[in-house]
Amino acid sequence: MATFTIKDNRTGRSAEFEVLDSTLGSPVVDITGLHKELGVYTYDNGLGMTATCQSEITFIDGAKGELLYRGYPIEELAEKKNYIEVCYLILHGELPNSDQYESFEKDIRIKSYPHEGIKNLFSAFPDNGHPMAILSSAVSALSAFHHQHLNIKDDEEFMEMARRIIAKMPTLAAYTYRHSMGYPLIYPDMDRYFTENFLYMLRAFPTGKTEISEVETRALDTIFMLHADHEQNASTTTVRAVGSTGAHPYAAVVAGINALWGRAHGGANESVIAQLEMIGSVENVDRFIKRAKDPNDPFRLMGFGHRVYKNFDPRARVLKRLRDELRDTIGINSKLIEIADRVEEIALNDEYFVKRNLYPNIDFYSGTILEALGIRKKMFTPIFVIGRTVGWITHLIEQKRDPKQKIYRPRQRYIGKKRRSVP
Repeated sequence: MATFTIKDNRTGRSAEFEVLDSTLGSPVVDITGLHKELGVYTYDNGLGMTATCQSEITFIDGAKGELLYRGYPIEELAEKKNYIEVCYLILHGELPNSDQYESFEKDIRIKSYPHEGIKNLFSAFPDNGHPMAILSSAVSALSAFHHQHLNIKDDEEFMEMARRIIAKMPTLAAYTYRHSMGYPLIYPDMDRYFTENFLYMLRAFPTGKTEISEVETRALDTIFMLHADHEQNASTTTVRAVGSTGAHPYAAVVAGINALWGRAHGGANESVIAQLEMIGSVENVDRFIKRAKDPNDPFRLMGFGHRVYKNFDPRARVLKRLRDELRDTIGINSKLIEIADRVEEIALNDEYFVKRNLYPNIDFYSGTILEALGIRKKMFTPIFVIGRTVGWITHLIEQKRDPKQKIYRPRQRYIGKKRRSVP
């Protein structure tokens, strides 16, 4: 057994802790008994150096720019599979055969219809409410409609719940968008594939034909796939923390939605578009690049760099190729893409950005693709939610099956007043 020795130089006491190997990546030191042995806790601001769980779902190597779902490279999955196949992979650990896929995909279509009572909620929201606020409220309501049908201790019922929320999330997101626009809500179309169906629910009207091209469907399907899971990010950690209390799984997902809402997390692609709009034209790019490099200027380029990746974000590579393909295939272009191209060209060849590993990340490309597909900026984060739902639910399933899982209860370093008497 490999061990790790920690010595307290104040007291001279030391203790050994087991080193646990990982399938890929760094080993971890099990410090469960640290306080008992040495009377101290670790301090890790932001938990960037702390493993809070064991997982078999996703692996990231930030130095190499590698992302694996159940061992499969994201680039190969994006090239060869669709989002529903990846959902099955993440949930079950293996890619589906043809019969498994047909059954799973059919079930997702059937489950895409929410309870009729859910529709009544939307009339209570103001049409200028933020879509993330409305979406999180609608998902929270699902726990009321389906709580009585769920025994979360039963694996099959939990998996049924997982398929239900994956299927219903696009419908609720589309309802959210249409309510904000004052449009009538559109039911799912059982004859359409998952991602095409979402675009249909965004665009359709009671009369008239809705045109959705195959390349548009594939582009959005790829974005869903790239967002499906990403290890222990802020929203997934939030989902696991709430799930550790024994809360209803939908309540845990709602917590993840609200964590994803933040600009530093799921709202980042919206911020990228807002910044490109602020730059305004290709002629202004050099001036803003100069500002980004000025240590005395608070301006920073959005969509560059990543907390984990110290190389090119592999998801960004996929989206860059996809955006270029869309441009060549259906001629998508816009003023914002022209500005983004110029920003990218400079940043990838400027020593300031290269030296600091400030490569374009997924948010830099996803925002411009969604904007080119005619999807409004306020819907960017709900689209992230649709893609990430399968990851959140699978982490809850994994957590439920872990016999060693405890309720999340981090420690703190107290720096307040010492004990004193009330005058």
